[in-house]
Amino acid sequence: MSQSENNENKDIILEESPEAEDAIERNTEYSIGDDRRVKSLTPGALVRRRFFRNKVAVIGLWILIFMFVFSFIGGLISPYKQDQMFYRQEKVSKDFAYAKKSDDYQFMSRDSKVFTSAQQADMIVAIFDSTPTFDSMGSTYSLKQEGTDFYGAYSGNDLVCIAFKSGLTDLEGKATFDFDTTVAALRAYTNGETSFDVGGTHYTIADDMVAVSGQDVGTISSFILRPAENGVTITADLRNQILQAIEDNAETVTVDAATAAAQDAADEAAETETATGGAVDAEAPEQAADSKTVYTISYDPAKQTWTIQQEKETTRYDTYSSPSLKHPLGTDVNGMDMMTRLMYGGRVSLLIGFIVEFIAGAIGITLGGISGYFGGWVDNLIMRIVDIFYCIPSMPLIIILGAVMDALRVSPTMRMVYLMMILGFLGWPGMARLVRVFRPAEGSSSTWCRTSFPSSSSP
Repeated sequence: MSQSENNENKDIILEESPEAEDAIERNTEYSIGDDRRVKSLTPGALVRRRFFRNKVAVIGLWILIFMFVFSFIGGLISPYKQDQMFYRQEKVSKDFAYAKKSDDYQFMSRDSKVFTSAQQADMIVAIFDSTPTFDSMGSTYSLKQEGTDFYGAYSGNDLVCIAFKSGLTDLEGKATFDFDTTVAALRAYTNGETSFDVGGTHYTIADDMVAVSGQDVGTISSFILRPAENGVTITADLRNQILQAIEDNAETVTVDAATAAAQDAADEAAETETATGGAVDAEAPEQAADSKTVYTISYDPAKQTWTIQQEKETTRYDTYSSPSLKHPLGTDVNGMDMMTRLMYGGRVSLLIGFIVEFIAGAIGITLGGISGYFGGWVDNLIMRIVDIFYCIPSMPLIIILGAVMDALRVSPTMRMVYLMMILGFLGWPGMARLVRVFRPAEGSSSTWCRTSFPSSSSP
């Protein structure tokens, strides 16, 4: 068949089927010098083709997309806030009170400057020797037994000091009553009396508790029972049960619901009084009839002190909880959901990274382009500036600036802004040098790339 007939057949095929043109082009063999062997690609197309041929780059792209979706979209659909804290209820044994028994005599002087510790030592000798008088510091004092284990030292007809084993303390275990009230209370208590009057105020004594108008104000006992926390008061019933358990060498004391409810009411009243600055009426909260509160008692021989602990249900941060349906990644040290924290933290990290690269890219591309375009002394000047920036130790500089911002108490938002500016300002030299390297060769006006794709049959 002749060449003209072949050309006529090709024209007929192209008219009947446009797709056949591509098949003919693919099957047509060109000489090595034929320009039709070369396909033209723009720089963008060339970069895109090389990027998608790199498997590592494609994997990195998918990871970046996942991070954006996780951080920005995940934060929107998360049921929790970034600073939302979670709590849990658990029973914890806490120190409730401390008890100490006074086997030795305690002293209280009307005036500690007049009747000093040296005179108190002479007084205790007189008590053990059962002498009616004793001399001390050039003065003579008469000794009188006021009650059981309760003595008074007189200078003439004036009572100047008392010695006792069962002391008067307030409901917090502190000796806050004055001398006259303490003397009257101990006289009544050690002599089996149930009331006494001081300064126009009538006091009653029942079960070691001292009350005014039915309100407990103090206690008389050889045991000093002091609450572990300030502002907490111990009711008479609970106090008696604890002291009885200590005398019986019991390790635990079980309190019924009524006593426990009364103690809870007293605690709430004390807290409210502390907060409001005034007295309030305590009402026992409702509690199950069969519920009981157990107190554990331990003795420390070194301190000669009993520690009373109470097991209470306490609200605490749900810290370091294990992964669950509610918290897929658990919680952190502050009781916050870890997955939600990662979402919002990822936003900050991605924003900082992209803004830093934008700043570095804007400066680097601009200066690198100017350096590569003009060349000569402009190129030399910009490259020397790049060398100077390369010499700056970025990590020590960032550490120093961080310490300065700590000292100035810069807000977290401004810290991020300064961090982005510093990292962007220190990161542009690499981009500038990279852009300068890819400048067109001298005398070349080409703005596109050419890539050759030889046919399989060519040599």
